[in-house]
Amino acid sequence: MLGATRRSERLRSTVAVLALASGLSACAVGPDYMAPADPAVSGYTRGALKDPHAASGMKTAQGGSADQDFVKGADIPGQWWTLFRSKALNHLVEEALANNPSLDAAQASLRMARENVEAQKGTLFPTVGFNGQGSYNKASGGQLQSPLNDPTKLTYSLFTPQVQVAFTPDVFGGNRRQIEGLEATAENQRFQLEAAYLTLTSNVVLAAIQEASLRAQIDATKKVIAAQVEVLNLYNKQLSLGQIASADVIQQQAQLSVSQQLLPPLQKQLAQQRNLLTALVGRLPSEEVSETFTLGSLRLPTKIPVSLPSRLVQQRPDVKAAEALVQQASAGIGVAVANRLPQFTISANGGSSALQIAKLATSAAGFYSIIGTVAQPIFDAGTLYRRQRASEEALTVAQAQYRQTVITAFQNVADTLRALQSDADAVAAATAAEKATSESVGLIRKQFEAGAINSAQLLIGQQAYLSALVTSAGARANQYADTVALFQALGGGWWNRMDVAAPRPEKDLAPFL
Repeated sequence: MLGATRRSERLRSTVAVLALASGLSACAVGPDYMAPADPAVSGYTRGALKDPHAASGMKTAQGGSADQDFVKGADIPGQWWTLFRSKALNHLVEEALANNPSLDAAQASLRMARENVEAQKGTLFPTVGFNGQGSYNKASGGQLQSPLNDPTKLTYSLFTPQVQVAFTPDVFGGNRRQIEGLEATAENQRFQLEAAYLTLTSNVVLAAIQEASLRAQIDATKKVIAAQVEVLNLYNKQLSLGQIASADVIQQQAQLSVSQQLLPPLQKQLAQQRNLLTALVGRLPSEEVSETFTLGSLRLPTKIPVSLPSRLVQQRPDVKAAEALVQQASAGIGVAVANRLPQFTISANGGSSALQIAKLATSAAGFYSIIGTVAQPIFDAGTLYRRQRASEEALTVAQAQYRQTVITAFQNVADTLRALQSDADAVAAATAAEKATSESVGLIRKQFEAGAINSAQLLIGQQAYLSALVTSAGARANQYADTVALFQALGGGWWNRMDVAAPRPEKDLAPFL
């Protein structure tokens, strides 16, 4: 009875020690993380933001107007690419999101980071283990036969089951700062995943736009080649009638050859662009996608949502990823400080030991021990202090990189806004030039057939028309691409996306082990 009372008192002492340790763990050394303040600006550009309206308001050759309107403060849809109103483009983006390996890697990295967080949380709890031992032994004779107490029997069996408990109380919060750092790493990986989504969807749309631009350039080149062949046939007829000199025919043939030389490089670029689109959706080049794109199959979004500047730092995945690195570096200081302070450990061991299994449950067979240890570095030649200083400098680095990321984010938005404002005028001017040169070539050809002008003027008109066709296609493609760039610069609407993959189910039947 007395032994039981003493064991009860010791147990209460152990509980009190654990409670004290838990109470001491309420504080954590190192700086408490404070999120950076949003930039105190009200606009992306200097002066009022003007809508991208062309001065002439001319319709484009591909259909629709070059004008767009900025809708200030509007939210960006999660599937922003649907604003281009192309079913083929929507299908291609969906396939890329489902099959692109880079997203699988980013998702696995996020899951790995989150598992590391859960693993580190286990350090806040005691570890409990079981150890059971059974042995068959032979004792020395004479005076060394213990524990048998029988000089005639030297062999015996010994059974010793025991439970071990170990607990390292987080007195100064070092473990909790490690958890905080790992949670920040997981947050960084989360926004790395969002950045991968945004980059992939943007690349698919931009690749489709580039394909459409190349097809327009190829079509324009073929049109000019066909016109030049027709003129060359006319020249040959006139040469046979003695109406023009052979030099005019040779000059037209040379102009035709120059135009024909433009076609193979464009066709090569188109083939490579098709390979890029195929790779983006997770296929091999031999499994080329069936969707094709032209400038006429895409519609320019005319209402462009422009988020408020105060929201940009919360929407850009790269800014949020950089902010998570700041928190990770802040937590690293707390870990470094805690490593310089005393480390406490409490361990307990209890069980029973007997010569026979039936006697393991008796009070006489029981044993236990409770051990408390404290370790404090006394001299380490300044190693731990220098590591703390290094952690403080790492925080300074992360804060500076965060500020630079924010500046770059605002620069990206300002650049694309200015680009779109110029694109409207560029498209309108290119469309006007295309129309004017087309009419001019028609008039020049009639005048040439009537003998009113020479062949040199016709050649100049043909070259101007080819240049205008290519410029018009490029200007329209640039306007599409800059619209994509604005959606990307504003964060891509990931916060409104509904296609996030669900986490994989747990398969471990005892995840706490």
